[in-house]
Amino acid sequence: MAKKKDLTTDEAQEKDREKWMARFQVRLALQPGVDREVVLRAVKEVTTHCAETGEHPRAAFGDPDAYATRTAARLVPEERAARAKRQNAVVDALDSVRRAAGDVGGL
Repeated sequence: MAKKKDLTTDEAQEKDREKWMARFQVRLALQPGVDREVVLRAVKEVTTHCAETGEHPRAAFGDPDAYATRTAARLVPEERAARAKRQNAVVDALDSVRRAAGDVGGL
């Protein structure tokens, strides 16, 4: 009976690790200037650390959203992040104009 309970606990811990990692990956991918290479590198860092230490990613790195922000700041060159932020601002402004035009002209 204890073995089944342990298995259930292990499964719950594994699911929690997977949820943490999924949240981290999504939040990291949304950071300005982050590309596939940055995400893969960061995931490898977290996975390797947790495998070597046995730590849960939350215990090792904290909140996945905050860690994604810190990781992007560490791995993305400042110039590339700034360029991505400018591009995102332009896209947001164009979307805002498009929505406003649609509201006014019934477009």
